[in-house]
Amino acid sequence: MAKYFDVHPQTPQSRTIGTVVDRLRAGDLIAYPTDSCFALGCQLGNHDGLERIRSIRRLDDRHHFTLVCENFAQLGQFVQIDNDVFRAIKAATPGPYTFILPATREVPRRLLHAKKKTVGVRIPDHVVARTLVAELGEPLLSSTLLLPDEDEPMTQGWEIKERLDHALDAVLDSGDCGTEPTTVVDFSSGEAEIVRRGAGDTTRFE
Repeated sequence: MAKYFDVHPQTPQSRTIGTVVDRLRAGDLIAYPTDSCFALGCQLGNHDGLERIRSIRRLDDRHHFTLVCENFAQLGQFVQIDNDVFRAIKAATPGPYTFILPATREVPRRLLHAKKKTVGVRIPDHVVARTLVAELGEPLLSSTLLLPDEDEPMTQGWEIKERLDHALDAVLDSGDCGTEPTTVVDFSSGEAEIVRRGAGDTTRFE
């Protein structure tokens, strides 16, 4: 049964955030809010959590998992970025964008796209998500909480708890965070390719 945590959207209670981080370090899989919609998240090295995300969403090995980062310095440890791409991504972060880039050796192989050896990264413009990642001290392995055969992600923490009570360990809720997933931009070739149009202005990448 999933534990439910409710925090303030602008000033999340540090004790609650600390409790959720302790659970992540103990191997928990959580649902948490971002600036585009709820996401599933677990610690980077949590192999069981990764497989549980795959099971919940029915994902194959061509899915790009996302490393949700606190800031650009942290993001740069996990992906390879040249100067032009750096400037383009820097101008759009924090925000509702996921960027696909070649991964560094810091990223476990099982998280990579099977053929491209790439991974998604993003810095959300959401206080709770960034506070959570800051407290964890490393990126949060994540995937949009979009269930199979459904067109839109769930937006209410209580509904997530109700429907995924036995699939998750915890739900972190701070109120409505929208229904539109991130815009996904593939920079792995050095040029911007919009893979998915979602939240955020896409004109800067066209």
